[in-house]
Amino acid sequence: MPEAPLKERTASAEELELLARLRAGDERAFEALVDRHYGTMLAVARTYVRSRAVAEEVVQEAWLGVLKGLDGFEARSSLATWIMRIVVNIAKTRGVREARSVPFASLAPEGEAAVERERFRGSGDAFPGHWRAYPANWNRVPEDVLHERDTLRVAMDAIAKLPPAQRTVITMRDVQGCGPDEVCAALEVSDGNQRVLLHRARSRVRAALERHFDG
Repeated sequence: MPEAPLKERTASAEELELLARLRAGDERAFEALVDRHYGTMLAVARTYVRSRAVAEEVVQEAWLGVLKGLDGFEARSSLATWIMRIVVNIAKTRGVREARSVPFASLAPEGEAAVERERFRGSGDAFPGHWRAYPANWNRVPEDVLHERDTLRVAMDAIAKLPPAQRTVITMRDVQGCGPDEVCAALEVSDGNQRVLLHRARSRVRAALERHFDG
């Protein structure tokens, strides 16, 4: 049975207010928009083009597209989704020029394990398939430790090392706070694909944090 499509979120009241300020030429509103979305835009562009420098050019071109298209934006999707679609379209065009354009979903290796196999006991063990060491109980970690700058650095470093598709999805979902409908619409992937990519990405980041906490 095919997946039921997610209902795409329309622009929120907050976004509509921001949109009005942008259309009025409010520079602070535009600065806030850039601060909110630049990192995700760069991550999305980076999955389609060869280098960070080209991805940055894509993002700059996308911002010009955003400014030119503000008056025509009808708020049928969220502002974030609309912006990411602009990025994807420009990045795809640049990717074709670089002869590197591939479907986003194909960036995720088939059959990739969400958690490294060496974390489980082998077939010769008394308990094959069980964890060698159970994941740390994060509820026992003091709240202030979880928010330490060093912990954040570990998490962001782990995200930076993820395969492109996983990195983009976790950046959109967990860093920028996009909903699954926004991710699917912007990246043109099914809900099932984005859930698999997010699960794999979160598992890798969690493993990196466990190693960090365990010393």
